[in-house]
Amino acid sequence: MRPGVFCRLLKKLISLVLTALSTSENGEAKFRTLQLSAFSLQSASLVSRFTLHAHHAAVLLAAFVLTGFLACERTPEQAPEIKKAVVAERTGVIHLTAEELARTVIEVAPVARGALLVPRQYTATVQANENELAEVTTLIRGRVEKVYVDVGQDVKKGALLAMLHSTDLGVAEGAYLKSAAKLHEAKLAYERARDLHEQKVVSLAELQRREATMKTAQAEAREARNRLELLGVPRQEVERLDREDTIKADVPLRAPFDGRVIMRNITRGEVVETQQKLFTVADLSAVWVVGNVPEKDVQFIRKDQKVNVIVSAYPHALVPGTITYLGDVLDPATRTMRLRVTVLNPDLLLKPEMFATVLVYAALIPDALTVPIAAVQNGLTGKMVFVRRGTSDFEVRTVKVGSEQGEVVTVLEGVNAGEQVVTKGSFVLKSEMERHKIEPTP
Repeated sequence: MRPGVFCRLLKKLISLVLTALSTSENGEAKFRTLQLSAFSLQSASLVSRFTLHAHHAAVLLAAFVLTGFLACERTPEQAPEIKKAVVAERTGVIHLTAEELARTVIEVAPVARGALLVPRQYTATVQANENELAEVTTLIRGRVEKVYVDVGQDVKKGALLAMLHSTDLGVAEGAYLKSAAKLHEAKLAYERARDLHEQKVVSLAELQRREATMKTAQAEAREARNRLELLGVPRQEVERLDREDTIKADVPLRAPFDGRVIMRNITRGEVVETQQKLFTVADLSAVWVVGNVPEKDVQFIRKDQKVNVIVSAYPHALVPGTITYLGDVLDPATRTMRLRVTVLNPDLLLKPEMFATVLVYAALIPDALTVPIAAVQNGLTGKMVFVRRGTSDFEVRTVKVGSEQGEVVTVLEGVNAGEQVVTKGSFVLKSEMERHKIEPTP
């Protein structure tokens, strides 16, 4: 007889016993009712052999039937589940009940296989583009009258940065005006001598002497003008001198191009010298990232190669750049080659002297296994992942990992392509594993 049919017969028999005990006062009637019911269930031959008192017999029979009923109440599905949980713990598999699955958020991702670029990292620093960098100095000694800009201020080409007052410039302009006056006088003398010579009033020697004086004055005027140009006086200022004959000893300091003032070393009233750096103006819309490449990695680097740059201030941002310079010689002390990457910086987020890392994708792994970094947990014997086995079973698997590449990590041993590993919820599974002392599958 099948277990399900047997259990239904037992339930019906118990119902009859309880009814007989509660409604009849005659023990003999109870016994006969029980006997007839048992006979209807193909058990009449067994019941007819009872010779004890009918009441005691009914009680004993009810106890027997109740025991069978309790055995029937344990469903067939429960026993295999308990057995399965024990087996799962022995084979390195965590089994979660329906309630535990409802409380835990489990997300999985497949083990991927494919070509993988392996970046090589080199430490570097951000520097200003020296092709767009200017140190503003003065060509003549003077005293600072006024400063018009400060550090961090954007300026246009030709913008006034500061104004100096220089006595040396006043002397030079005075010499230029004197030479111009002397030249004018020498020209007039030569022209008079020439007219008188034509009239036979002065000799040829006098005419030649006046001509030599004029040429000397011309040379002195050119020398005075050249001196002004060497002192940085613009052509417009020289024309003003010729027009107004008035000395202005002011020396303007102007921006050489559009950019930002990144250094100021000047204060009002200060006397500055010609070798002193007063301002630094830089165009930071494009910066250099300068690093060093070890000798063993020189083979992977080439000019015009596309790379990525990570700066410490923005660790999660990859800034694209291009290698624009490679050193021709190695540093004999460090055995490294100089590397320069040009990076566009339109928002001016990259600042000179920031620490950075240059990522050069040089080596290619053609057939790599990768899993998300979130799927890997630290175990007592090393790294491990949880591989999904069905709806509620998760196998603890020991793995050997390689290098991290962004959000994924390469796996050398322990998993196969296509297997589903737990990403979100792996820490909860690790806690269950430690609580039940489940050993990972090697």
